[in-house]
Amino acid sequence: MVIKKLWFVVVLLLVGCEAERGETAVFPTPLPPATTIPLIPTPPPTLTPVPPPPSSLAPTPTPTTPPLPSPTTPATPHPIFPYTIAGLRADHYPGGSIRLRRVVAEQPGFTQAYIDYLSDGLTITGMMHTPSGAGPFPVVILLHGYIDRDEYWAGADTWQMAELLAQNGYIAIAPDLRTWGESDSGVSLFHTGLVRDVVNLISSLPSLPQADAERVGLWGHSMGGGVATKVLLVDERVKTAVLYAPNSADDADLIGRWGPGCLPGQSEAAGDKCNPGDFIPADLPPALVAAYLSAAADPVLLRQIAPIYHLDFLTAPLQIHIGLADGAALEQTPPEWAEKLYGALQAAGKEATYFTYPDQGHFFLGESWQLFTSRALTHFAEQLR
Repeated sequence: MVIKKLWFVVVLLLVGCEAERGETAVFPTPLPPATTIPLIPTPPPTLTPVPPPPSSLAPTPTPTTPPLPSPTTPATPHPIFPYTIAGLRADHYPGGSIRLRRVVAEQPGFTQAYIDYLSDGLTITGMMHTPSGAGPFPVVILLHGYIDRDEYWAGADTWQMAELLAQNGYIAIAPDLRTWGESDSGVSLFHTGLVRDVVNLISSLPSLPQADAERVGLWGHSMGGGVATKVLLVDERVKTAVLYAPNSADDADLIGRWGPGCLPGQSEAAGDKCNPGDFIPADLPPALVAAYLSAAADPVLLRQIAPIYHLDFLTAPLQIHIGLADGAALEQTPPEWAEKLYGALQAAGKEATYFTYPDQGHFFLGESWQLFTSRALTHFAEQLR
């Protein structure tokens, strides 16, 4: 999940190493269905941090149905409803125009440019690689993993794949998700602010004359893979996705490993168990902060937030890649998370392929990187051409 020193990774990517070819695996582990809960107001808890829930997929007891509101009192949405899968699906994402800020480089076969667009009133920046020619070209949106914000730069974690995609006839857009790069900062609970940035980008694609907004795919690494999983359940305009060492599709796993988002004054570097991938502004209403912390400790609410319990909404085929040596460091993603998602997809009857890479960690190197990118390009060609 956390990508600490990206320039070290870039050096490593230049080093060839021998790696065995990945093997497709089958993990038919069924998941219990999501429990539908009425999201009505509850008394806000105190603002003290709460312990994380267990990451087990064991079924949780069905909550007792609260009394219905009186006919004269309309039900008020629970403050966490906008951050659930249902809440995200119910919202509107108008996007805007994708604006060219400057051309960064002219390369053989493609142009690299710095862009921006609007998401929830925030200006989101990013890098775009456009093939030479008139198009229209299919679009792949590349989602970066967590990188310390003071070390992040536009295109970090995505530039190599973006170049490969552009060379193969795709417009590749890598947004600097909110709070990263020169993008504006905005609230993001359970990574949903990042999800909104992606869906608003999809809504903005018709403003690009060279883009075919009907052929859109996602590529996500680590945190970006987890964000992509949620986007797939919110926006059926996405035709396919490639997940590379993705975060768990069960938010309870993320909280169990890293904790809820860091409150103002907390930091992972200072030893606080908190996830800096979420962003909690200092001026966020205390009642919402309290509701967020309460939800992070509530297995029933987390099932409304976690995409793994809502795969019935999935319409796009997936390709999942994981190194079996991933997860050794706290900031990485354990292989069990990818296996768990694949098992849930099989149980739900969804189309997915799953590849493992022996001896590979959170970043693939040498022959394994080449094999991974070849499989990803083949998948996009089959789904977006």
